[in-house]
Amino acid sequence: MIGRLAAGIALALLAACSSQPAAPGAVSADEERQLNDAAAMLDANSVSAAVVAGNDEDGQ
Repeated sequence: MIGRLAAGIALALLAACSSQPAAPGAVSADEERQLNDAAAMLDANSVSAAVVAGNDEDGQ
């Protein structure tokens, strides 16, 4: 019985181990979500280049 318990614990510990370490500089899932949210906010607030070029206040 103790052998089965030890084997179960060993399998649980092995399942928690990652087969590949995270690459240096890689973003986590939470960081990726935050970056996507920030990009969406920037896209929502962006202005067309044609609008900026058509609004020439210098008189040139």
